Amino acid sequence: MKHTQLQVLAALAAGTIFGFGLALSGMLDPVRVQGFLDVFGAWDPSLAFVLGGAVAVAMGGMAFIRRMSRPLLADSFHWPMDSRIDAPLVIGSAIFGLGWGLGGFCPGPAMASLSLGLTPTLVFVAFMLAGMIAHDRFFGRTS
Repeated sequence: MKHTQLQVLAALAAGTIFGFGLALSGMLDPVRVQGFLDVFGAWDPSLAFVLGGAVAVAMGGMAFIRRMSRPLLADSFHWPMDSRIDAPLVIGSAIFGLGWGLGGFCPGPAMASLSLGLTPTLVFVAFMLAGMIAHDRFFGRTS
């Protein structure tokens, strides 16, 4: 099997596990996410536990990866080189947060929720993709 085929299979497996975890934790329901963000109303803390579990797994994974000389399916690691906080980063983060709070979705759960075939999810993903295309067209790719 070719190296690129293994990379595609690894990405598919990672995405499948991620989507399964989101479904198992109930994070495909935008109402649950909005309940977490409603700290002065009917607050639902379940997302905090999901996020805490994800951070714990990621920390363990990063500790393991930092001991590796190179990735299993690539020639080198691609670490971010720019650590500055600039206006595009802050504005993009604010837009992401507003969209997440209003729609109850971020890109990962939205893509996983497509399997449910619900119209609001389809509309959200269509507009999300349109926003990504518009950004690339008008602001260019940064990578």
